[in-house]
Amino acid sequence: MSQVPHHIAIVMDGNGRWANDRFLPRIAGHKQGVDSLNRCVRACLERGIGVLTVFAFSSENWNRPSEEVSGLMALLALALSREVPRLNANGVRIHFVGDRQRLSEKVQSGLAQAELSTAGNQRLIFNVCFNYGGRWDIAQAAQKLASRGEAITELSLDKAMALAHVPDPDLLIRTGGELRISNFLLWQAAYAELHFSDKLWPEFDEAALDEAIAAYLTRERRFGQTSAQVSGHDKSQIEKAA
Repeated sequence: MSQVPHHIAIVMDGNGRWANDRFLPRIAGHKQGVDSLNRCVRACLERGIGVLTVFAFSSENWNRPSEEVSGLMALLALALSREVPRLNANGVRIHFVGDRQRLSEKVQSGLAQAELSTAGNQRLIFNVCFNYGGRWDIAQAAQKLASRGEAITELSLDKAMALAHVPDPDLLIRTGGELRISNFLLWQAAYAELHFSDKLWPEFDEAALDEAIAAYLTRERRFGQTSAQVSGHDKSQIEKAA
């Protein structure tokens, strides 16, 4: 394998712990995390990554302290006004993925405008999962099919998922030292290569991204086949073809 992964997904974990370690309020860690995300987007552009999907706010994060949730909503509004023009100038197309019903009308409008203004860009598809959960995604896809009277199959579910506009992730990274995916892309990550970094998200830099990509490049992706089949040296298949 010599190519970089086409689609990288990231669980950006460790903002709060980064702030706590420095005796700062947790929202300070999230602000620092936005800077880290900007670095990551630039790095993906430079490395020719086609799709970047990040877990920005899970459906379970509403259970966090109210001041932290309010701070995250304010940070999202600030990022929309400050970062979207920069992303647009760099050819990044933005998709916000998740349940928007619980968000304020102002935030919903900001998300829609960001998507509209970047719709023609093709250098990088940037999916921001906000108020998202993997179980929610599967449930909403099934409900969508049921409302149309369509049969629920693997193929039809796949097409009804919130990330149906991009191929499944090749590499899923989680920062912060935790060894779980926490309800992120449960359907789409079925065959993703997993990489767990001990770095807290605000500390995750280009070198850490390159380390994850380098580890990915050592993996053999078989998708249920044997190594011989993947390498093209399966004797039974060769004999059958002959």
